[in-house]
Amino acid sequence: MGVRRLLKALRHEAPAPQSSATRLSVADPSMYVFKVLHGSIGRLALARVLGGKIREGSDLKAQSGEHTRAGSLFKVQGEKTQKITEANPGDIVAIAKVDGVKGGEWIGSGKLPPAIDIEYPARNCAFAIEPADRKDDVKLSGALQRLVEEDAGLVVEHDEANHEIRLRGVNDEHLSTVIGRLKRRYGVEVKSHPPAVGYRESVRKPVRQHGRHKKQSGGHGQFGDVIIEIRPVSRGDGFQFEEKIHGGSVPKQWIPAVEDGVREAMVKGPLGFQVVDVAVTLVDGSYHSVDSSELAFRLAGRLAMQEALSAAAPHLLEPMHKITVVCPSSATSRITSAVAGRRGQMLGMGPRDGWTGWDRVEALLPEAELGGLEAELRSQSQGLATYEAEFDHLAELNGPLADKVIQQRVPEPA
Repeated sequence: MGVRRLLKALRHEAPAPQSSATRLSVADPSMYVFKVLHGSIGRLALARVLGGKIREGSDLKAQSGEHTRAGSLFKVQGEKTQKITEANPGDIVAIAKVDGVKGGEWIGSGKLPPAIDIEYPARNCAFAIEPADRKDDVKLSGALQRLVEEDAGLVVEHDEANHEIRLRGVNDEHLSTVIGRLKRRYGVEVKSHPPAVGYRESVRKPVRQHGRHKKQSGGHGQFGDVIIEIRPVSRGDGFQFEEKIHGGSVPKQWIPAVEDGVREAMVKGPLGFQVVDVAVTLVDGSYHSVDSSELAFRLAGRLAMQEALSAAAPHLLEPMHKITVVCPSSATSRITSAVAGRRGQMLGMGPRDGWTGWDRVEALLPEAELGGLEAELRSQSQGLATYEAEFDHLAELNGPLADKVIQQRVPEPA
C-alpha cells in the first residue's frame, strides 16, 4: 500500500542530483556505492552517480586509493538488467568489474568526497549454523562471504572455543531470510540452533602439583617430570606463566613445551569449559639425559595441569553483557520487569537524549538470557523498543543453575 504515492513524493520532493552533489561536496564525476550484488552476471556494485557522467571503461579511483577501470554499466529493475554506455547524474546503475569496492564507498574520476558515516542497526540475534551435508563446507564458506558482502547488517563469526560458525543479524526474520537465500541461491542447506553460551571456568585456591610422563618401549623412551604451582588471579587478568627453575632441573629448551602442555589442559577444564584467570609457575622437575624430549615435557605439563585444576576448587563463570534499551516512556516499567525476569541487574535509567517521551535503560544481563530478548521487548512496547548489547565481564555462577550447565556439558557416566 502506498508505494506509488511514495515514489511520486520522492520524485517531486527529494533534492535534485545537483543539490545532493553540493551538500556532499561532490565536484568531480563520482559514484556512491550503496550495495553489492552477486548474480547471474557476476559481482555488481549498485551506485548513484553524482557530479558528472560516468562512461563504460572510465578510469576510476576507489576510496582506498586503488585505481580501477569501470566495467559494463547496467540499469537494474528487479532481476532484469539493461546494458548502457553511460550514466548521468542522479542515475542509479550497476557497475561490473570493480571488485575492490565495497558498499558505503565512493569511486570516481577525480577528487572523491568524504566518506558517509552510516549507523547500522545492532546485530542482536545469532544462529549457530552447520551444513546439513559435510561435503558443503567449502561451498558454505564461499556463499557466506558473498552474503556478508551484500548485506551490511549480517556478520559471520567463528567461535573457536565451541567450534561454531555463527550468523549474527538484526533479528530472527533477518537470519531466517539469509538461511533461505543460502539454499535457494547457492544450493547449501544448513542446520541452525541457538549458539552455545561462552561459559568459562576458573579456580578458587592455590595448588602445588607434580606431573610425570614416563614411557619405555624399545629404543629411546619418554621421560618428563615437572612440579607446578597454580593460583587464581583477578578476574580478567587471563593466563600467566612463569618459571622459577634452579640448578637446571628442567633444561631451558623444554620450558616452552611445559607451557604448551599447560595451555592444552586449559582448553577444557574439569567442568568441561575453557579455563581462564589462572597463574602457573614451573618450580621444579627432573629430566633424563637420553629419554627426555620436548614431547615428554609437554605431556608432563598437561598431566600436572589437569590434576591441579581438579584439586583447585574449580567453579563456573558466565559471561555478562551490558545492555542499553531505548523505549517509549509508556513501556519503561514493562521493559524493566522483562529484564529483571531474565536475571538482569539494573544499572540505571533516564530520558533518551533528544527524544521526547522516550527512555534509556541500562542493565547487566547474563548471555544465557539474551535469546529471545528482542522479541520480548518488542511485544512489551508495540514493536518500538530496541537494544544493544556488549560483553562486560565474567561473573561466578553457583547453585542449581551452575549444576544444570555442568551436567549438560559433562553428562554423568551411565
